[in-house]
Amino acid sequence: MRQVRHRPTIARLCGFTLLLSLSLTACKNQNASQQKGPPPTQVATYHVKAGEASYFDQYPATVVALNQVDIRPEVSGYLTNIYFKDGSHVKKGARLYEIDQQQYRASYDQAVANLNVARANYAKLQQDVARYEDLAKQDAIARQTLDHAKADMEAAKMQVAAVEASIKNAETNFRNSVIYAPFDCTIGITQVQVGSAVNAGQTLLNTVSSDDPMAVDCDVDQKQINRFTTLLQNDPPESDSTFTITLPDQSVYAFPGNLILMDRSVNPQTGTIRIRLTFPNPHGALKPGLTCNLRVRTTSSPNTVLIPYRAVVEQMGEYFVFVVNGDRVSERRIGLGMRVRDQVIVRDGVNPGEQVVVEGTQRLKDSTLVAVIPPKEQGPSDRMQGGTK
Repeated sequence: MRQVRHRPTIARLCGFTLLLSLSLTACKNQNASQQKGPPPTQVATYHVKAGEASYFDQYPATVVALNQVDIRPEVSGYLTNIYFKDGSHVKKGARLYEIDQQQYRASYDQAVANLNVARANYAKLQQDVARYEDLAKQDAIARQTLDHAKADMEAAKMQVAAVEASIKNAETNFRNSVIYAPFDCTIGITQVQVGSAVNAGQTLLNTVSSDDPMAVDCDVDQKQINRFTTLLQNDPPESDSTFTITLPDQSVYAFPGNLILMDRSVNPQTGTIRIRLTFPNPHGALKPGLTCNLRVRTTSSPNTVLIPYRAVVEQMGEYFVFVVNGDRVSERRIGLGMRVRDQVIVRDGVNPGEQVVVEGTQRLKDSTLVAVIPPKEQGPSDRMQGGTK
């Protein structure tokens, strides 16, 4: 019996050819895709420029009174009167405290009486000496009698001087039984009450201090001596705002200050030197002991390089930026200076005219392929307040 061999039909051959063609096309597309790689990372950049920057160096400081005195009694006794209201402003010479005056008045009166007796005795002896001198000229008395009378008169004279000194002492004690304000000042909270026993030179009654103007003391590094010496020698205008302070609530005090002195020596333990400024205090907002931050305005040179702070990437305590070179970026370490609002001064690492990435840094590494797009508008919540180290 004869076998019949089946031959492929034209339709089957066409289908096989089409399938083979599609497979080859898919392989080519896959290879092309693999060779092309990932698309470039979209980033926004900033063109680095040189310019002048104005910012504030800040130093911890303390408000102190230009004049401050602890009030202590100069005589002992019981407190009989208090003439002020705690925390009030008092004028120079105003009465503050009174200590029981009875014993000091009695001592003064007794000293006056003793003086009168001593003076009367001295006058009597003067008369005796005068009479004895007349008799001695006539050889009517012994010379020894006259000499004794003169000695008694000198002793009486010294007694008068001693009693006069005791009167001055009694008068001083009587006067010191009332305590007066040493200058125009604000007085604190009294430490004693009426009826309390006070001891001369020991019991603290109160503390008074001047309140307008106030001083601000600040310790600065000894490396800053030349800078502050120059500022001290300058004669700034009244409206100058080189020196301002930030209060504990982070508000800036309304009145600028003036640098008035630098301490005579450097503290060898801390390597710092103290400077003092004065600030007007018409409303009493500054109180002794208040902590604040002294702000010293600084203007950089016109060639200062600033970049947006959001372009900076921190890694292990070092700072980097991504600089665009053609269609790729290079990671570059930089040295940072002062923060100025939403920008930062760059001491080294980038130059004017270069482009640094400000958006998209989190997706970058060295030599990443990038495509530059316009930066987004920075909203108020993104802006950072600067001016500190």
